[in-house]
Amino acid sequence: MKFKLCSFKTCPWVHRAAIVLQEKNIKYDIEYIDRDYRPDWFVSISPHSKVPVLIVNNETALFESNAIVEYLDEVTEPRLHPDDPLDRAHNRAWNDYVPTFSAITHLNKAEDEADLMRRCAHADGYFSKLEGALMKRGEGRPYFNGQNFSLTDASYAPALMRFTFFDHLHPLGLIEKYPAVRDWRDSLMERPSVLAAVVPNFEDYWCDVLRSKGGWASQFLPPSAAA
Repeated sequence: MKFKLCSFKTCPWVHRAAIVLQEKNIKYDIEYIDRDYRPDWFVSISPHSKVPVLIVNNETALFESNAIVEYLDEVTEPRLHPDDPLDRAHNRAWNDYVPTFSAITHLNKAEDEADLMRRCAHADGYFSKLEGALMKRGEGRPYFNGQNFSLTDASYAPALMRFTFFDHLHPLGLIEKYPAVRDWRDSLMERPSVLAAVVPNFEDYWCDVLRSKGGWASQFLPPSAAA
């Protein structure tokens, strides 16, 4: 089978799909779309005009990251969903929570310090709920289900990575309150598939994009090497 992934370079939802492709050692092509000038061929296959889109065998286009990773898990080994139906359903339920939790990636869009504090207060609630879920699964587990990396790990890794980039620039004191989430994040940030599923030097690239937007949060960036 032949796969091509359509992407924006910083998109966390593409990152999710690419992690699964990497975990399964699937060869794939990737084409980066200009966010501001999306080509007609892409708009014609993406109902929301969003990424990711996975083109299968040059003919069928799948959209929505959750549908893409579920499809990949059904047709290729190793399976990343748990074998037990109840565990599998539990994982899917928490995967549905990802869009809510992913609001933590928008902390860098705060308009001022007061706005950042409001966003952090919301993010604190998201971390708290995820901490509770992880603690119920048991302590000392590097991944959501224990020793085995899963689709749920692939789902949360992009948001946790981008949160961490901003936390490096402007320490927020959020994740330190939730040791299970912190340890999980640390395991995910060391996972080869998570690191290989983005462009090289991704944190630097992410910083360059934040700098180009010139928003309030860009004040925390170090001077550009090109300056």
